Amino acid sequence: MTSKLAADCIFCKIIQGTIPSSKVLETKLSYAFLDLQPLSKGHVLVIPKHHAQFLHQVPDEHLADMLPVAKKIAAALGAENYNVLQNNGSLAHQAVNHVHFHIIPKPCEEQGLGVRWNSLKPTQEDLKNTLQEIQKKLEGNV
Repeated sequence: MTSKLAADCIFCKIIQGTIPSSKVLETKLSYAFLDLQPLSKGHVLVIPKHHAQFLHQVPDEHLADMLPVAKKIAAALGAENYNVLQNNGSLAHQAVNHVHFHIIPKPCEEQGLGVRWNSLKPTQEDLKNTLQEIQKKLEGNV
């Protein structure tokens, strides 16, 4: 198991217990706590006990632990509708530079996550080219 924490990261400090949190669930590799600025009642953050800004930097064993934790929390919340959100980088609205998943209940239209989808209008040729680019990059990394 690969683990590392950053001295200047608020989430790493929460994991270490130097900053208090409302812990919901903790495993060997993950830590879940209530969001201090919730979008709805029960809004929980699930973080790896490994400091990384981007999802692709988190060791696989931590990622494999985080989704079952998120699933347990979503089930415990009992929300019929909810979002699981994970942002990477400031343009993607990542506010804390430590990977985290939001579990956000959506009890009504006025609460929870609001999403605006600005979709592109690709041609079939554009989609084909994009697919080939991705597959070529994956060939050396899988």
